[in-house]
Amino acid sequence: MFRGIIILVALPLAIVSGHAYAQQIPKTWYQMDAAKDSFYGISLNKAYDYLRISNKKAQPVIVAVLDSGIDTTHEDLKPVLWRNPKEIPGNGIDDDANGYIDDVYGWNFLGNKDGRNIKKAADERSRIFHRWKNQFSDKVLNPEEMTEKERDQFALWKKALNELNFSAEEQMELMFVEVTAKALKKHDKILRQEMGCEEYNFEKLEKFQPISRMGKEAKMGFLTCMKMIGLDAEEKNTILLSQLEEYIDGKKLVFESKEKAPKDYRAEVIGDNYYSLADRFYGNADVMGPNPDHGTHVSGLIAAQRNNGIGIDGVADNVRIMMLRVVPDGDEYDKDIALAIRYAVDNGAKVINMSFGKSFSPEKVWVDSAIRYAEMKDVLVLHSSGNEGANIDEKDVYPNAWLKQWNTVAGNFITVGASSDPKISGSLTAEFSNYGKEKVDVFAPGVKIYSTMPGGNQYGNQQGTSMSTPIVSGIAALIRSYYPGLSAIQVKKIIEKSVWIPDSSNLCFRPGPKADIVPFTTLSKTGGIVNAYNAVVAADQFSNTAISNSDPKPVVAKKNKAH
Repeated sequence: MFRGIIILVALPLAIVSGHAYAQQIPKTWYQMDAAKDSFYGISLNKAYDYLRISNKKAQPVIVAVLDSGIDTTHEDLKPVLWRNPKEIPGNGIDDDANGYIDDVYGWNFLGNKDGRNIKKAADERSRIFHRWKNQFSDKVLNPEEMTEKERDQFALWKKALNELNFSAEEQMELMFVEVTAKALKKHDKILRQEMGCEEYNFEKLEKFQPISRMGKEAKMGFLTCMKMIGLDAEEKNTILLSQLEEYIDGKKLVFESKEKAPKDYRAEVIGDNYYSLADRFYGNADVMGPNPDHGTHVSGLIAAQRNNGIGIDGVADNVRIMMLRVVPDGDEYDKDIALAIRYAVDNGAKVINMSFGKSFSPEKVWVDSAIRYAEMKDVLVLHSSGNEGANIDEKDVYPNAWLKQWNTVAGNFITVGASSDPKISGSLTAEFSNYGKEKVDVFAPGVKIYSTMPGGNQYGNQQGTSMSTPIVSGIAALIRSYYPGLSAIQVKKIIEKSVWIPDSSNLCFRPGPKADIVPFTTLSKTGGIVNAYNAVVAADQFSNTAISNSDPKPVVAKKNKAH
């Protein structure tokens, strides 16, 4: 899956400039205004000023977050959680007769009725390879004697097989990461002993004055690695080490997966008939799950309670978050995604955020049907483009807007790339973001993004297109809240037509290993970064017109130069 936390994507090449450490970057830079604050955020306060002057009133909007889970006890999220009005909490009865017992905050499609949950899952590529290995491996096949379905399956299996042939460079990279992790753990043990604490961040470590030679070496080694990886100054040692361990374990499983079938956690825990959508009433009501970091962070960006004097302010101010847990550590399952989208639609969501993705989708028809269902029910769907620094006009990423069985592109689907700020990374683009002139619609801030974290009202930074997407979902929810008469397709057009388009004076590096200078306009369909102020102005103008089927007029944003 494409997760929001980007670490060690290319560690040997990760010589990160000192932008993030050279100066203090405001925690909510992504909400700021370029002209006023000199940061290329989304002009959020300016948008709220406009709405206030216009005497606009907000109506509640439900945003479904398909993710890893959410901390339902968090101080900034508890007041904004969706609560199923037809369900009585904890009575063990399906009060609303929708097939899901005690679905108060949403549903966990990665659990069973006994309360057990899936934490890990294999990558889809490995699942596909072993699913059809006996059918296609070491066989002489005549395509003319195969059905269309069999030909599609064989093509998918062949693609998976080819991608399981790992290069020596990839294996060397893993060795490098393992060596780095081993050294860091050694340094960490010494530092924890000398500092007398279990957790510390960059700032605390920099201020620490070791007494022993080993302590001084450990401090220097740990700080150097944190800078190389580009971790935020507030990132804790425990998070870094757990992410390294997760990365290494995942890579090892992938490298072994060609010879060894991955463990089927789904069969062990859920036990559903995966290949039948009719078997859909599985799971449990535990929307927190064992790993809610990602989903908690995403949810806070959309809707953390505004103006309460604590933590952060989410983008939208009258939102209820419906959590649908579908994302494990590993690749999500198409069946869960399809059922979660339908659950969201049937229970009143007007915006669906999907900050995940993968390179294979064997049951794409199920997901496409659900996206089509959302379109028919006037629900907007937003999806992250991914974090491989790749051109997704040339590389498949799922889910996507192409609905094969209808031979059309979904009109309610927005794909989001990640932007940055020159003060943070030296470029308007995030170096890891996927892009595509045809398949990425807009960009939004996705570097050094501060939001809610689980485990005792915590907050922290993450980065990735997983963070960019909820920022756009927040803008969509804001529009649907203050301008409820606008349809999902109209809101999509408004967001796209109101982007801020950088001119050639704004330095922009192409994401990925090539990193050549390119016009920002070449990286997405709109060529711009979302802007909340421009969007609400466009929505206001459009909602005041009598022609409901007309396209919204573009808001011409001033092309600010880099400060």
